[in-house]
Amino acid sequence: MEDHEQDKAPLFGKWVYWYLLVIGFLLVLIGFFYFFTKYFS
Repeated sequence: MEDHEQDKAPLFGKWVYWYLLVIGFLLVLIGFFYFFTKYFS
């Protein structure tokens, strides 16, 4: 019952790319809010 086709991540094909995308997006958000806070403080 090994069905590796369902283990593939949608769009990218590997889950590691999704993890990197999410971590990168979070880092961009953190940087944005940091500079946003510094600019308006």
